[in-house]
Amino acid sequence: RFQQVQSMMYDLMEWRSQLLSGTLPKDELKELKQKVTSKIDYGNKILELDLIVRDEDGNILDPDKTSVISLFHAHEEATNKITERIKEEMSKDQQDYALYSRMSSSPTHSLYVFVRNFVCRIGEDAELFMSLYDPQKLTIISENYLVRWGSNGFPKEIDMINNLKVVFTDLGNKDLSRDKIYLVCQIVRVGRMDLKDSNSRKYTQGLRRPFGVAGN
Repeated sequence: RFQQVQSMMYDLMEWRSQLLSGTLPKDELKELKQKVTSKIDYGNKILELDLIVRDEDGNILDPDKTSVISLFHAHEEATNKITERIKEEMSKDQQDYALYSRMSSSPTHSLYVFVRNFVCRIGEDAELFMSLYDPQKLTIISENYLVRWGSNGFPKEIDMINNLKVVFTDLGNKDLSRDKIYLVCQIVRVGRMDLKDSNSRKYTQGLRRPFGVAGN
């Protein structure tokens, strides 16, 4: 059971990376979302968890906004789909060596980042977005890690001092084989339209404007 769930988790992590890439056309994006929800529903079934009913787009149905009859038909349809899926899975040859071969050929790696300080004369609050970037393909290959920095030179959440840590996960062998990977920090200033504006002009407060970028 553990190996079965582990295999499904590898599939979900791979599909999640594809969804976050933002490069899929609309039809492939919809098809991939259906694969993800189908895999989740199947996993819930073999783990004896509650059955989740969804609409055609894979969104969870709200019982407060859906009639009892519609929910009943949705449960019937979901049960039939999962039953068919179980039959398909049982008919496949799922040997242990296939899983181990997959793990050895495509292991996952992680990058640990510890933000100790941020020094930049801005004069206002800032938002720092950190991500991994492929300079050859000109694309971001990870999610953003957000740090909110105050104008006083400290994190907005004081209790986060010396605790600004993040782990970029789901990095495979193909990521390590890239010629270069940059850790990029995008800086967004939050405040007045222009630093010369008076603080009394409240209608210009809270605006987000690009300020700078750094990479390593």
